[in-house]
Amino acid sequence: MQTNFSQADWWAQVRKARWLWVPFLVFASTRLGILLVAYLAAGLFIDSSLPPYHLRGTENILVDVFGSRWDTGFYVSIAEEGYRYQGVPLPSVAFFPLYPLMMRTLGVLVGDVLIAGIVISNSALLLATMLFYRLADEGWGQAVAERTIWYFLIFPTAFFGTAVYSESLFLLVAIGALYAARRGYWVVAALLGIASALTRFMGLIVAPMLLAEWWMQHKQSTKSQPSWIALLAAAAVPLGTLAYAAYLERVFGDPLAFVHGAAAWARQPQSPLLTLTRLLQTPDGGWWPALLAGYIHLDNWLDFSFVLMFLALGLVLLYQQRWSEGIFVTLGVAVALSSGLLMSQRRYMWVLFPAFVLLAQWGKRPWVDRLISLVSLLLLGVFTALFANNYWVG
Repeated sequence: MQTNFSQADWWAQVRKARWLWVPFLVFASTRLGILLVAYLAAGLFIDSSLPPYHLRGTENILVDVFGSRWDTGFYVSIAEEGYRYQGVPLPSVAFFPLYPLMMRTLGVLVGDVLIAGIVISNSALLLATMLFYRLADEGWGQAVAERTIWYFLIFPTAFFGTAVYSESLFLLVAIGALYAARRGYWVVAALLGIASALTRFMGLIVAPMLLAEWWMQHKQSTKSQPSWIALLAAAAVPLGTLAYAAYLERVFGDPLAFVHGAAAWARQPQSPLLTLTRLLQTPDGGWWPALLAGYIHLDNWLDFSFVLMFLALGLVLLYQQRWSEGIFVTLGVAVALSSGLLMSQRRYMWVLFPAFVLLAQWGKRPWVDRLISLVSLLLLGVFTALFANNYWVG
């Protein structure tokens, strides 16, 4: 029997798969915008105070911008030469292994680990966006899902998802873990949770997120309750961190080398209250004279504003009893703020993805939607231009 599948039928099927093409269009348009800003901004300023990182420029402006800035050099170094710990001013052991390992593997095929990193970051971001759309759509509907990925991809530090940074990969496995758990695929959720803990130290917060998701599903009096064995998905997540610690013990004799190595950046675990106390310490002569004289570290205050915003969003999620999402966001803020520095907080906040669903719900009001879009796009443009010119923006 011959099946007649016309072009109209094919187009109808494509139109139904909004989770596929809508995220792709938003991803493509925002990435093109970021690339355009980076290309135009790359030659505007000259900054000779380049950091002593393992950076190697290329003749291609865009590859240079997104593959040879700040932390990108460490991922390239790890992929090409392996980890370094003793005898170097900035130990690369502070960076978790899954992303550079994937770079090394793909680099064999494409011939350059730097290009491999860019391919991995952008592919992971696209897949993460598609999963995120489905997650939001199944929970809150099409309109919320479309605003969610829009806010997510125009967030002021979303350009890091295109660079040789591990944010995109972390987002893919973290979003995937929650999506798999909600679909009842707890083994998949466990594997993705382990991958998250192999990608970043913050991956450990996927464990309480999965635990809360299991509890929320279990308390529902339905036939689709998860089994008690499914709890092992949350318990499995720390295996990623433990595996990296075991590797560090075997190679360098220090299972906590990733903690000790981060101290080179003055990142040491401490109470967030100490970090905030330093920020709020009155400068010599008072706040107003220091502000007029330009002595206030505005970068820290900008990072602090992002922390406050995401903490508020996390608390709202908890108030709404969206426990798995709220726990992920609030713990993510707490872990990031416990690193001893405000530096990079705006980048760390981007990966706390459930917050964007909440913003998208509020964005049903036109003025809120326009405000979020305008502020995000303006800051995204500014931060991308600064990053392209070797300025630290996260």
